[in-house]
Formats: sequence, C-alpha cells, structure tokens
Amino acid sequence: MSIMSVDVGALMLQSVPFAQTLGIVFDSVADGRAICHVPDRAEFRNHVGGPHAGVLFTLAESASGAAVLSSLGDQLSRAMPLPTTATIEFRKVAEGEVRAEARLLASREEVVARLDAGERPVFDVAVEVTNADGVVVSALTVTWTLRPNRP
Repeated sequence: MSIMSVDVGALMLQSVPFAQTLGIVFDSVADGRAICHVPDRAEFRNHVGGPHAGVLFTLAESASGAAVLSSLGDQLSRAMPLPTTATIEFRKVAEGEVRAEARLLASREEVVARLDAGERPVFDVAVEVTNADGVVVSALTVTWTLRPNRP
C-alpha cells in the first residue's frame, strides 16, 4: 500500500476514535509534516478558560502520528508505529481554537534503513501548538518507534 494514496487524516480519525471525540481536523498531511486543529468548545476548557492540557496534548500527539504515517505509512505491513515518550512545555494559556504543526526530525531514509537492518528505529517528531494569533502556546517532542510486526 502506498501511503500517498491514503487520506492520512481520515486514517487517523478511523484508527484513533478519541481524535474524533475531540473534533480534530487534519488540515494538511504530507512528507513527514502534519497540521491539524481543534475547534474551541466550552466543554473542553480548563479552569482558566482555555483548552484543557489533555486537549493540547492529544491534538499534538495526533499531529505527530499523522506526520509519521505520512512519511512511513508504507511500512505498516512490517512495523507498527508507536509513541514511546513525549515531553510537553506549556508556554502560554491557550484560548480559542488551537492548531498543531508536527514535523519528523529524522529522514525517512534513515528510519527505513534502520528497519531494514533489523533494528527497531527510534526517532523524534517536533510539534508546536499555536493559538488563533499564531502564538506558540505549547511545544512537544514525541519520540516514536517502529515495532517490527511479529510473524
């Protein structure tokens, strides 16, 4: 299966129902990058009026997963992408709609070469979450691995 023929955003929403629950919209997904947003909803706000930290994290982690699939989705027949760790920095109180932009920090060639060598590749995805004014409200690094499928 060529990942280029697949709507990665739709695949994410199908395989991760919680992303549907939050109403995440995948705006752009290609070549190891993903941009998505979540609308402002009163029921998702925290005690200071912005999106709850869990909303910010889920949005960012979903963007990172879409970025991974956009670059490495053609490897699904032999390996499962899994996040292993994530760090999040809350810089400002977010208000209103928030947007996440994720980018793979490793090259596709490097990751596939490690998989071809029988290794379990580990690589990072950087994500910035911005408010409607484009101000960075959170920054994340999500570490991913490709776990080889068992025969």
